[in-house]
Amino acid sequence: MHVLFWQIYEDWDSFKVNDMLEVYGVLSVDPALGVINEESSKGGLSILDPTECMDTMEEQRVHSPPPSLVPRLHAIVTRKLQHVNPLLPLTLNDKENQEFITNIMPELSTVRAELLGFLTHVLLGDSLAAEYLLLHFISTVYSRRDFLPLGKFTVNLSGCPRNNGYTKYLHKTIQQLVPSSYCLPMTLHNMNTLRFIPHKDYTANRLVTGVLQLASNTSLMLDETLLEQGQLDSTGVRNVTALGNLITWQKVDYDFNYHRMEFPCNINVLITSEGRSLLPSDCQVHLQAQMIPANVEEYMTNLLMAVLPSMLRKFRVYLSLLRLMDYSISDEVTKAVEEDFVEMRKSDPQSITAEDLHQLLVVARLISLSAGHRTLSRERWQQAKQLEVLRRSRIQQKVHVNGNEP
Repeated sequence: MHVLFWQIYEDWDSFKVNDMLEVYGVLSVDPALGVINEESSKGGLSILDPTECMDTMEEQRVHSPPPSLVPRLHAIVTRKLQHVNPLLPLTLNDKENQEFITNIMPELSTVRAELLGFLTHVLLGDSLAAEYLLLHFISTVYSRRDFLPLGKFTVNLSGCPRNNGYTKYLHKTIQQLVPSSYCLPMTLHNMNTLRFIPHKDYTANRLVTGVLQLASNTSLMLDETLLEQGQLDSTGVRNVTALGNLITWQKVDYDFNYHRMEFPCNINVLITSEGRSLLPSDCQVHLQAQMIPANVEEYMTNLLMAVLPSMLRKFRVYLSLLRLMDYSISDEVTKAVEEDFVEMRKSDPQSITAEDLHQLLVVARLISLSAGHRTLSRERWQQAKQLEVLRRSRIQQKVHVNGNEP
């Protein structure tokens, strides 16, 4: 990761933590800048922030390392980004860019089928798990209601093979599909030693980054297959809590020692595990591998090499575009869903809860978007119900065979 100082001269307080930005400016590594900063501070003046003159000498050294080590980027034009996929227009609202969407819409069904086939091979022949992984990739937090993030779809992919490197190469494949991703191996050592949330260093008067300080729309894979037996210490327990808050509330706490501040985030979390994850999730999908390759690295590498560059490009556009599309449910379909829910409750009150209904609506939304449809139809509602029945029956079957939760 490259580090630089971004110096902005107006509206500096309009940007939020973890915003994705495009900056046009002048990059400088001139050592004289260090002298300029020092002289301006002595004179009680600051180009960037009027409070900087109150910094101690140690703070000055931290804030102004030599430009030869940490270059300065003097911003001329700065704008926030909806996404960081270079294959898409920066915004989709312009009339000119609407033409881009119109041209690609007819291809969506074909691209979806190709991507689904590719993911089925990646998931060792499991087409159901591939369907849910595709839906996971296009999920995003589109709104918040009473602190509840709407649209998130954290998937726990259980049943993953251990000790053959499968999850490592699964993440390498994901890296080829999404603009930004990060894999966190949940080893006991990492859980007990890494700092997951950012914290304030008051001596240097700076915020020290944490593992979970990630840009919006990052795909975060938590590899629980690497978690060995042992004891979580106090740091490990805090880290598990931080992961739970990220997954459930899509927020990350920033530790200021005497208090904590919550910052909202939008992170796609995929949990790979052997049994059911110890972390919360919106959806558990138990992997049913139809084959176990003798050489996982060779198998996964060959899969990627078999995809034409033009098709891989379409996969990348497809996944990014669908996350940005608007979605709505008509009054007619809303009424039909409510009536369906009442009927399901009548036939078997234990079969579906309000939480299950919310889950179905999320799955139905993602199924609709994955087909390029901006609204829910009765057909796709039924498709979501069928998909959930298959997923739940697989988990129940695993419980019945093992006699406990998978």
